[in-house]
This record gives sequence, structure tokens and C-alpha cells, in this order.
Amino acid sequence: MKKVLLIEDDLDIAELERDYLQLNGYHTDIVQEGGAGLKLATSGRYDIVVVDLMLPGVGGYDIIREIRKNQEIPVIVVSAKNEDIDKIRGLDIGADDYLTKPFSPAEFVARIKSHLKRYERLKGNAPGQEVILNKGLEINTASHQVLVNGKEVQLTTKEYEILVFLASHPNIVFTKERLLDAVWGNEYYGDTATIAVHIHKIRKKIEADPVEPVYIETIWGTGYRFLP
Repeated sequence: MKKVLLIEDDLDIAELERDYLQLNGYHTDIVQEGGAGLKLATSGRYDIVVVDLMLPGVGGYDIIREIRKNQEIPVIVVSAKNEDIDKIRGLDIGADDYLTKPFSPAEFVARIKSHLKRYERLKGNAPGQEVILNKGLEINTASHQVLVNGKEVQLTTKEYEILVFLASHPNIVFTKERLLDAVWGNEYYGDTATIAVHIHKIRKKIEADPVEPVYIETIWGTGYRFLP
């Protein structure tokens, strides 16, 4: 049974989320305080973490940063903060998704299922070994390992998926909408700003000079392509 951690100080919302998740077969724990939530979130006991940003004690942004130091599990932000800057900041520090309150419980569960399914597919070992090589960049799709000039770089699940998708289709221009569909699927209801945020983060990790990228090129007004 998959384990979900809800870090949410509003008990009514947390219990509603828990009830729907349990109906769908997920073991779910609730923590209302940030410090306790951080301890559990970094314990390695959970398959996915759902975190509010406004918490007593340790804030949601800090929890996400700490998770990302050692774990690649999906992290979903659930927050009443609906400004683009809040969404971009959450995604920039490592969240995989951002859901604004109020929201549909059915949509909430759909996103949980989607992220868990994709994470399981990515971390599982595929038969054989496929390696994508390009100008010092090495992507091993069997081990989910990315190296630049022999040095391993750590990507989040969504960063990895975007990179693999683009690298698997070199010299083809993809719109932000197409990338959203390819990586997030039909379950994602957000805007395309998340793609720009993730591309920015990928470049910071794999490009020697993110301003002059040699791997992922921006096609202004259209989208992105992976340079062969």
C-alpha cells in the first residue's frame, strides 16, 4: 500500500484529503505542524508528500528544500496562495505540482495517482539498458542516472522526464502545451509557466552556461528543442 504524508494545519481540509485517499487505497498520515512534518517527510517512509506552504513552525518551502536534498519522491503543494510568483517559487525549489485551494477532491486524488504512477515507472528498472549520449551529457534510462562530463547531477522526477522526452526527440520543437501533455498528462490542470520553470532548473544543472545552452534551446514564441 502506498503511503501519503499530508502536512496541513487545517484539519478539516486534511481529513477530507485523507478520507478520499483512503477510499482509493492509500495509507495516509496527517501532520499539522511544520517541524514534525519535516521530520516525517525526510524519514524515507512515504511515497509522496503533500505540503501546505503556510504552516506553524517550519514553512512549506523549507520542507520542500529539505526533501530535495536526499529524495526524489513526488511533492505536491496544496495552498491558498494562488499568485504566479508563489507557484513558480514552489516549483523552482523542487515541488512537482501545485494545487490551489479550493479544489476538487477528485482532482486531488487524480494528481496523486498520476505522480505516483509516473514515479514508479521512472524508478523501476527497464529491461536492458538505454543510454542517451550527447556532447558530454549521459542519460541512463534504466538506472534513472544523469551525468555531465562524468559527474552525476540530481534531477527531480519531472525535470528528468522533461529532459528524457526532449533528448529522445532531438531537433524537434515542442510547444509548452505539448511538453505538459507528455510529462504531466491529462491530469494536469495548471498553466504552461511550470514548463519554463523546469527548463530553467534543468539548464542550471546540466549546462555549463545556462544563458548560452548547448542542450536545450528556446525557440521564442514556440517552445523548446533538444540540440543534436
